[in-house]
Amino acid sequence: MKKNNFVDVTEQKRLNEAREAGIPWKKWGPYLSERQWGTVREDYSEDGNAWDYFTHDQSRSRAYRWGEDGLGGICDDRQRLCFALALWNERDPILKERLFGLTNSEANHGEDVKEYYFYLDSTPTHSYMKYLYKYPQGEYPYRDLIERNRERSREEFEYELLDTGIFDDDRYFDVFVEYAKEGPEEILVRITVYNRGPEAARLRVLPTLWFRNTWSWGEDDKKPSLRQAAPGVIQTSHPELGEYWLYCDGAPELVFTENESNAQRLWNQPSASSYVKDAFHTYIIEGRGEAVNPARAGTKAAAHYALDVPGGGSKTVCLRLAAASSDDAFKGFDGVFKSRVADADEFYQRITPQSLSEDERRVHRQALAGMLWSKQFYYFDLEQWLIEHKSHPLLDAAPHSMRNMEWFHMLNADIISMPDKWEYPWYAAWDLAFHTTALALVDFDFAKEQLLLMLRNLYFHPNGQIPAYEWNFSDVNPPVHAWATLYLFKMEQSLGRADLRFLERSFQGLMQNFNWWVNRKDPAGRNVFAGGFLGLDNIGVFDRSAQLPTGGSLEQADGTAWMAFYCQCMLEIALILTEHDPIYEEFAFKFIQHFMWISYAMDRIGVHHDEMWDEEDGFFYDLLRLPDGQAMRLKVRSLVGLLPLCASTVFEGDYLTRYPKLAEMIALFRKRHPELVSQVAPTDEGFIGYKDRRLLSILNKKKLTRVLGYMLDENEFLGPHGIRSLSRVHLEHPFIFWVGHQEYKVQYLPGESNTGMFGGNSNWRGPVWMPVNALIIRALLNLYLFYGDEFKVECPTGSGRHMTLFEVAQELSRRLAGTFLRDAQGRRPVYGGTAKFQDDPHWRDLILFYEYFQGDNGAGLGASHQTGWTGLVALLLDVFGRIDPKTALETERGKAITRIFREQVGGEQTGAK
Repeated sequence: MKKNNFVDVTEQKRLNEAREAGIPWKKWGPYLSERQWGTVREDYSEDGNAWDYFTHDQSRSRAYRWGEDGLGGICDDRQRLCFALALWNERDPILKERLFGLTNSEANHGEDVKEYYFYLDSTPTHSYMKYLYKYPQGEYPYRDLIERNRERSREEFEYELLDTGIFDDDRYFDVFVEYAKEGPEEILVRITVYNRGPEAARLRVLPTLWFRNTWSWGEDDKKPSLRQAAPGVIQTSHPELGEYWLYCDGAPELVFTENESNAQRLWNQPSASSYVKDAFHTYIIEGRGEAVNPARAGTKAAAHYALDVPGGGSKTVCLRLAAASSDDAFKGFDGVFKSRVADADEFYQRITPQSLSEDERRVHRQALAGMLWSKQFYYFDLEQWLIEHKSHPLLDAAPHSMRNMEWFHMLNADIISMPDKWEYPWYAAWDLAFHTTALALVDFDFAKEQLLLMLRNLYFHPNGQIPAYEWNFSDVNPPVHAWATLYLFKMEQSLGRADLRFLERSFQGLMQNFNWWVNRKDPAGRNVFAGGFLGLDNIGVFDRSAQLPTGGSLEQADGTAWMAFYCQCMLEIALILTEHDPIYEEFAFKFIQHFMWISYAMDRIGVHHDEMWDEEDGFFYDLLRLPDGQAMRLKVRSLVGLLPLCASTVFEGDYLTRYPKLAEMIALFRKRHPELVSQVAPTDEGFIGYKDRRLLSILNKKKLTRVLGYMLDENEFLGPHGIRSLSRVHLEHPFIFWVGHQEYKVQYLPGESNTGMFGGNSNWRGPVWMPVNALIIRALLNLYLFYGDEFKVECPTGSGRHMTLFEVAQELSRRLAGTFLRDAQGRRPVYGGTAKFQDDPHWRDLILFYEYFQGDNGAGLGASHQTGWTGLVALLLDVFGRIDPKTALETERGKAITRIFREQVGGEQTGAK
């Protein structure tokens, strides 16, 4: 077995020890949510309005049922014991224990966190982590944020925390939280508070330790406990977790309470305990000593530090959480931190391409750090939840109608990569697939585990559907798991570890999911697919997940393209497995055949004139089939029509000789269906390209040229920071469709959504989205392997400048990465016109990875910590920091799908010995 060149890297040794020896280096990590209130899990309302049922105002007083949240916190991998910060600037009306934001009904563009916090660093085992929270010294403007945003229309910008003036004159604290592991269960904590203002200011800092409340729901027979063991020392005891000690330097005051609801405040009812969840708020802010337990015991505890921080100065608090008691807990404390910081620097130095600039390295590292910080323990027992709602379809005599009733089999209790731990503190299936491709740069094991989770019986529906997200597990996400699975396998294979067990386990589950798509989303059996919104929210003329106002059905160009892409990925997996078991050769032919029929169905020239491909326009569109049998194309130029480009896969020329039975079946198919084969052949010469490579693609050469003409036109899709989700042509020429007297309009909108479709907090009618751009880049690189340097296109369209497809991919990557990098004027486009982020030395190098980006200027929009799929920028920087066109073109593809994305990246990566 090939050894990794960098096995001597200290962090890599920890990864190897975790995998091979079961040493629990990952037991403790940033697995605490940023928001548990307002989630479906905590919703026990009659109308399913999760945001209003459990509010931010209630969160300090009300015990959670299914999880915990906190500020810059950590917990164990089952979220039994949690640690996080609480802060008070002696002016706020509440103790700052969690991040504040507006709910879907409060903000003019949907839910939105109204805080400034940053994931600055993390190693994959979380042996070192760094987090920053910016806390104003003036009273936090809760009411102002709610009222000003509520009165704004969808046509106006959001009213942000900086807009309130609370950070004027730099009167705020920078609160840095660092974690360093001396051992798997010995965690050192360093909290450094900087006063950025001109005058001294006091900050109350309360590092808080507590148990998730499991006893109130009958999950634990024995209640865990915390107690003061000595001055500045908290001892914990849990029936499963065992004992831990939290040592607090300086012997601060220790306060204790119970993690129990304050029923008196919430519902005007007696509380189960005299000491309740919000006791520290009452004790610190209201000065009521009776709120905390004088016996110094409970299930929630904090160390109370009052720090007087001089203007421009700093103060530090040190703590140690360990599974063993110590006589000198802070011996060598600074040395451990110094070592772990050095380990983190060494780790990123080894995995980062040497060609990257200092600023590119900064973006690369913070993107990956954000992805590592975005892990969360996600707990949701659907059967128990439905029983508690009296809505179990099998166990309740007269079940109430309730969301997700058909998923009663589900039990989720794992560490999962979240899209955004505040705005999306729940997994989303297609987001997760993209996460894994970037996470593989730092931790193969975790990335593979994430993909397999969605195919486990406790997640996967018995009918073969992959769960979407907790608001509606039955919604349909694009089928990208097969691509991500293949990506991880090939990338790891290039390092000498071909994990066939992972590939085969995945293939079995993916086969069931593929059949679900075929049986459920192609109701007419015509090899054209629906699927609903497919993750693209408001991109369509109508809500594609709802009944059409016209009646009839919608045949989706994106849904059909996704299925062609699915076929290609499953074909490649089957061919790999065939080398070890000939039975998979039949499966390989199944997917070739499926792909051919799907591609042909999108444009049956000479058979129908109502297919998705519009020969006159040279573009793909959704097809509306009306109840009377008529059909019409919905001529919106959007990503829906670009996605067929992504269904492009290349094979080395010898694959038919290696699989003679497959070659025989393909020959028979060609003989029986010559018109089909000729229609989907990429060139007039057939399927053979550079170095005898074969191409499977929805687009032949003529269609490819025409579609790229639109995609690379700066007046259409090509924006300064990537491919827009809707053509800019629709700004002055919106698509309008009338149903009776009702107008349905799609118009180019580069920023936030101005409609309420899907909540209005995301927009696919103009902005740039990183994941689809990444798939387009992948497709261009694949097509380059087939067409080589001889095929060039004008880029930008009309510029007179011609590029190979490799150069086009490189140009797109440059534009995407440029969103985060300083331009010639030293400004980062991601921050638009926000002066504080552009100019202030304490802000300008702090990178936020937003959900999507303004189509004309690259400003960040939507969720501000979407390092899930926006973290793909790290992968793009990595890829194009390592390769050149010759390396890409001459690489033998039989050993890697696109070694550009796999082997060239893999030589210095983690997760392999």
